[in-house]
Amino acid sequence: MSWFFDVLWAVIGGAIIGVLGRLLLPGKQNISMTATVIAGIAAALAGGFIAHGLGVGDTNGVDWIRHGIQIALAILFVWLAAKWFPKKGSKQSATQGSPPPTGYPTT
Repeated sequence: MSWFFDVLWAVIGGAIIGVLGRLLLPGKQNISMTATVIAGIAAALAGGFIAHGLGVGDTNGVDWIRHGIQIALAILFVWLAAKWFPKKGSKQSATQGSPPPTGYPTT
């Protein structure tokens, strides 16, 4: 049953880390909350593996270094998700350099 709680904490922690990464990333990210949470879960898992590899994954107190790595990865993963999977109908998903819609004056 401990695997269930491991997965549950990965989802909850990943959601929090994904939202923090999205808040800390400058600008507007045109991605869904689902993409944000998935990026956060991936960042939480990858950051945990990296921290354990560096020997700072488990400490006697709060694992600040591990959490810092996870948040930095969340910023990276949210940025990548915004570049690769923009929401439909957003300005980022439209083809750049396309002519303006008809009916608008051009300068």
